[in-house]
Amino acid sequence: QVQLVESGGGLVQIGGSLRLSCAASGRTFSSYAMAWFRQAPGKEHEFVAGIRWSGGNTIYADSVKGRFTISRDNAKNTVYLQMNSLKPEDTAVYYCTASSTLPLPRPSRFEYDYWGQGTQVTVSS
Repeated sequence: QVQLVESGGGLVQIGGSLRLSCAASGRTFSSYAMAWFRQAPGKEHEFVAGIRWSGGNTIYADSVKGRFTISRDNAKNTVYLQMNSLKPEDTAVYYCTASSTLPLPRPSRFEYDYWGQGTQVTVSS
């Protein structure tokens, strides 16, 4: 059984920072991609950032490029999302995801078969 557990969400003011963590357990994702998606109320899931578990290749949505950084700590089986210069439009539930097939991250939600429970990020004005 695969488990992805997110943490680190919360309430932050405009321009502030948060770091999300995603702890993976139950399976070794040594060769596969992981990603963060987010979903705002009434909207579809939106790709945020992705990383190859072992190789470090990263991709970002244009809306977060230059502000967010995805990274991983293989020793801890954990993926991080450092979010800086937060804006109200970043408010959403953030989900950690993992793919059992992708060697490199891609922005389509349908290619990720494991999802965490989500963590709320609220950016207040």
